[in-house]
Amino acid sequence: MNYWLIKSEPNAYSWDDLVRLKRDHWDGVRNYQARNNLKAMAPGDLAFFYHSVNEKRIVGIAECASEFYQDPTTDDDRWVVVDFIPKEPLDSPVTLEQIKADDRLSEMVLVKNTRLSVQPVTKEEFHIILSLSKA
Repeated sequence: MNYWLIKSEPNAYSWDDLVRLKRDHWDGVRNYQARNNLKAMAPGDLAFFYHSVNEKRIVGIAECASEFYQDPTTDDDRWVVVDFIPKEPLDSPVTLEQIKADDRLSEMVLVKNTRLSVQPVTKEEFHIILSLSKA
């Protein structure tokens, strides 16, 4: 199993939207590095759901529910999507400020490249963030 972080502006698509829909594809990715991360996902992988822009916090965990396939929002075959299902909300959201303040997370992609919309998370980082959400 691999771990990821997917980012969305909550006013455009929020954790509550995914929960309401129960399953949805992650579309609109137009960055090659983010696209390659989508292509590397497999069913069962877990992803933190991050609210960007004003909130800047991880709010839930989603599970990858499909292999990648053509993004239905474009005819350009370079772009792909995967399906996600909501797994669980975090006990308490974990902010970008908390993540940056924790030395154990200093190498996290979210800290180094805050603009990347789909990014890998190490198993250790995943568990540290889970523990922060329970603190």
